[in-house]
Amino acid sequence: MGKLVGAHIVWDWNGTLFHDNDAIIGATNAAFGELGLEPITMEQYRALYCVPVPKFYERLLGRLPTDAEWEVMDETFHRYYTEHRVTCGLTTGVAELLVEWGSAGRSQSILSMYVHDELVPLVRGFGIEEHFIRVDGRTGPSGGSKAEHMVRHIKALASVDPARTVVIGDAADDAVAALHVGARAVLYTGGSHSRASLEVAGVPVVDSLVEAVAEAERLAA
Repeated sequence: MGKLVGAHIVWDWNGTLFHDNDAIIGATNAAFGELGLEPITMEQYRALYCVPVPKFYERLLGRLPTDAEWEVMDETFHRYYTEHRVTCGLTTGVAELLVEWGSAGRSQSILSMYVHDELVPLVRGFGIEEHFIRVDGRTGPSGGSKAEHMVRHIKALASVDPARTVVIGDAADDAVAALHVGARAVLYTGGSHSRASLEVAGVPVVDSLVEAVAEAERLAA
């Protein structure tokens, strides 16, 4: 990697740095079970998943869930996920990529829609917190877009230029959030979305985080 001081990566967590697909699909099916829905496969999930999350449920229910249904499904999802995330680990090669990016004088941070008070100790537990100048999780209700959270995240990074910033995530919403603040995006196929659903975002789509970082380097040059 070249010397690109001033370049910054905003990493997504779930499905990107943290390979938690098994916990996600299990939690989703547990939530579906509360409404009597049949379980879905990971392939179906990746083809249908979208944000805001109630819209995802609408694709399967044929209607938006009621407020009461959403509350039950959301609580079930997070309870199951919390129990099963302990079996998940970092995506292959993450530790080395974080070191390489930072060793050239470049910065990186995490912005996740996972609840902040659970995200921070999780990142710390993997021994990678030192690589990030900021780690932000979601505050407030679940189920919405990342765009407004990205505004606050970038604003808090006073030394970071949005024009030299690349968001790396596994969801089309990561590209929307990047555009919202004037940053670029690279989308990774290893998480919650299929390649076909990511390509509609109109940004580079890659199959590995090694490729994602290489593309980020190019975009931030």
